[in-house]
Amino acid sequence: MSKTWRVYLSGEIHTDWREQIETGTKAAGLPVSFAAPVTDHASSDACGAEILGPEENEFWFDNKGAKVNAIRTSTLIKDADIVVVRFGDKYKQWNAAFDAGYAAALGKPIITLHDAELRHPLKEVDGAALAWAQEPSQVVRLLKYVIEGTL
Repeated sequence: MSKTWRVYLSGEIHTDWREQIETGTKAAGLPVSFAAPVTDHASSDACGAEILGPEENEFWFDNKGAKVNAIRTSTLIKDADIVVVRFGDKYKQWNAAFDAGYAAALGKPIITLHDAELRHPLKEVDGAALAWAQEPSQVVRLLKYVIEGTL
């Protein structure tokens, strides 16, 4: 029985890049399981106050939610074999940059996924990554090569 690779998909939530990677790896027959942060923006923002009680101060509302989300995120990144971090051009994904730094601190292999226009602002993140892809299909090809050793 071959190893099932655990891939954590961090970052931008406004496009279908995760689905493209999942569909591509499935079509390639790759033994991969995926994990991701909560991608429902409203749930991710409100989880702390919804579960643990309301917060009137916005700082504590956000702080509580961030800590609840960190339980999931830190656990899944620790368990990942590879971390893919997607940066989109519409919003700043500070959380994705944090995830990349956390993964780097843990020694996890990182693949960044972003357009060429973001190359300069992400130079430190890309410097910690082992590969930079510009399209989800390139991530699928990277995973295929890493897992099977074939082009």
